[in-house]
Amino acid sequence: MNNQERGMLLSRAFVRDDDGGEGSEDLPDRLISPHRNLVTASGLAMIEAELEKISAAYAKAQGAADRIELQRISREMRYWNARRASAEVQSEPPADGVVHFGSRVTIQREDGRRQTYRIVGEDEANPSKGTLSYVSPLAQALIGRRVGDEVTAGQGRAEIETIG
Repeated sequence: MNNQERGMLLSRAFVRDDDGGEGSEDLPDRLISPHRNLVTASGLAMIEAELEKISAAYAKAQGAADRIELQRISREMRYWNARRASAEVQSEPPADGVVHFGSRVTIQREDGRRQTYRIVGEDEANPSKGTLSYVSPLAQALIGRRVGDEVTAGQGRAEIETIG
C-alpha cells in the first residue's frame, strides 16, 4: 500500500476541515428518559426559560461563528424542545390525604431527621433544594401513601408526617 492509499484510510477524527478547524460532526443527542414527561406548571415554565436562554446563546454563537459552541447549543436545544413537546402538565394534587405527583411531603427518618420534599418531574428535580423526581425510589415509595404510613427511605425507614 502506498502513502496515498494509507492516507485515505485515516480516521475522520484525525482530519481537519479546510479552514484548519476541528471536524464539524454533530454531538450525540442527550438521552431522553423513557418515562412520561410529567411536569408541574413551574416545571413547564423552567423548560420555557431554558429554551429562551439557549436561543439567546445560539444567536451569540452564530454572531461569533463559533461552530463548536453552535453544536453544543444545538444539542441542548434539541433536548429541551423534545422535553417541551412531550411535557404533560399536571394539575395541583387533590387535598385528599394521599401523596400524589406535586404533593409536598414531610417525612421523619429513623435517625430523627425531618425532610420535606415536593414530588415533581425529572427535569425539575433537585433533592438538595427539596424536590424529588416522581420516578425516584423515595417518591415511588411515597406516592399513594398517607400520613402515618412507613416507607423505605434509602437503607432505612421513614414515617410520613404531613402531606400538602
